[in-house]
Amino acid sequence: MEVFRLHNAKYPMALSGKGAALTGARWNSKGTEIIYTAHGRCLAMAEVVVHLSLATLPKGFKMISINIPEDIEIYELPTTKLTVGWNVFPETVDTQAIGDHFIRELKYAVMKVPSAVVKGDFNYLLNPFHPDFNQITISSKEDFPFDKRIFK
Repeated sequence: MEVFRLHNAKYPMALSGKGAALTGARWNSKGTEIIYTAHGRCLAMAEVVVHLSLATLPKGFKMISINIPEDIEIYELPTTKLTVGWNVFPETVDTQAIGDHFIRELKYAVMKVPSAVVKGDFNYLLNPFHPDFNQITISSKEDFPFDKRIFK
């Protein structure tokens, strides 16, 4: 399976989860390392664009393609585990607790979760501590200039 991550090249390009741990996000609390990826390039872009404006648009983004081997089992989060308002911004501690548990439990290397930005699309969270994580690899990195019309 191929998933995608839009990466700001001013930071080291490593699949570590350390960036997400600095502040926390929808599926992890501060201090919990997790890697956010998307099922497609468009969703990877949308997940970043919601946090930017034309004035803050940085240059130097890369679209990273990540290969998840077919034999790695992916846990699909049941929507019944989501509370009302799970997709609001700012994020809730309920979704962070789900992601933190996924990391600590070490049962799966990958968890499929719904996107809060694009209804009907999915993100894939990677657990950098799972024993199978070392099989997940970056397959390509391409420059990704934003089309300025996005911010009009």
